[in-house]
Amino acid sequence: MEQTITDAIKAPIKNFRLPRYEEIPDVGLYLEQTAYCLTECLKPLDIAVTGSMISNYVKRGLVKNPVKKLYDRERIAYLLFIAVAKSVLSLEDIQLLIRVQQAVYAPEVAYNYFCCELENILQVVFELKDTLDEVGVEHTDEKMMLRNTIITVAHKVYLDKSFAMVREKL
Repeated sequence: MEQTITDAIKAPIKNFRLPRYEEIPDVGLYLEQTAYCLTECLKPLDIAVTGSMISNYVKRGLVKNPVKKLYDRERIAYLLFIAVAKSVLSLEDIQLLIRVQQAVYAPEVAYNYFCCELENILQVVFELKDTLDEVGVEHTDEKMMLRNTIITVAHKVYLDKSFAMVREKL
């Protein structure tokens, strides 16, 4: 039996999981190591990150400058978020979302919430489960903004994968 487009694009998402904040290397990674790490984490979403992209995010103030050219856990967490969000938000809106997050939540809390919510929403959008789980205990405007960003990202990933599969079949 021929595999459908939907079945084919579900496979990389089925076991997708971002590293949690405490699982991100904190030894400090150089620019190209950081780019490689991010790309590997985001490979199931078909998101690639280059050193020049990271340098641009630092230059624009989305991420703090590396210390002695090394990117630590917090910077990598922010870069993972930026790499995912940039497919649907402008860099200015990402910067605003980060500022809102920094005023309300610690980076570790915000990043781990982002990971859980992204995985949760991808599972529903890719029809791997039927309903969204409740993530977190508060219902704030900031969380709704993030959730809607992630929903948009998940649908974009789904569409990009679907169009790629259709192109392959033509």
